Amino acid sequence: MGIVNVTPDSFSDGGAFLDERDAIAHGRRLAAEGAAILDVGGESTRPGAAAVDAGEELRRVGPVVAALAADGVARVSIDTSKVDVAQSALDAGAVYVNDVTAFRAEPELAGLVADRGVDCCLMHMLGDPRTMQRDPRYDDVVDDILAFLEERITFAVGEGVAEHRIQIDPGIGFGKTIEHNLELVRRIDAFCTLGFPVVVGTSRKSFLGRLTGRDEPARRVAATLATNVLAYERGASVFRVHDVAEHVDALTVAAATLPR
Repeated sequence: MGIVNVTPDSFSDGGAFLDERDAIAHGRRLAAEGAAILDVGGESTRPGAAAVDAGEELRRVGPVVAALAADGVARVSIDTSKVDVAQSALDAGAVYVNDVTAFRAEPELAGLVADRGVDCCLMHMLGDPRTMQRDPRYDDVVDDILAFLEERITFAVGEGVAEHRIQIDPGIGFGKTIEHNLELVRRIDAFCTLGFPVVVGTSRKSFLGRLTGRDEPARRVAATLATNVLAYERGASVFRVHDVAEHVDALTVAAATLPR
């Protein structure tokens, strides 16, 4: 899953692809490098990020989704928690809704996903981007997130979302300490026991920078590769990344080496 941020303030590439022409070209480049899904987002979810209204979010992502969907090379995902944004993106050709709130921000989004028969990702986040890194605590980070995801799966299915349309994401970096994030990578196989494809999103994140001393997000590619190969070995199957070509190579070697 290649990341296409159409934002001025994302932590790694904020502003780099705010112009729709740059974002479209970037998405096409990621597809050419091997991305099966292009995840287009118009609102940053980095810690402390300001909220964006639906109108502005739509203005950012609409032309990008339409152009990439028309290419037909990769499936297009809309990274949003807003019904209006998701509906417009689906109308423009998106086939996947990636909601970092797992249908909590706007519960009616589940019904839209069900009605359209598209895939979705339900992610765990403690609080919201404004508050999630304020002293996050868990009894057991894996058990607590498993319980959360089970509840959100039950909600989604109750709203009519087909089980085979659901993917799950433990939300690494979203309301977690370094130790929490490492424990999630270490025990990613626990999430596979729920029976849904597991999405991993560690790409260039700050906990990798703290571990390696790499302040610049673009210099955290090797660290990201390590987490995703480990996650693959433990059963994860979707990897949301900035650096597609490097991950295609690393995961191709891992797939050829490891029994699945």
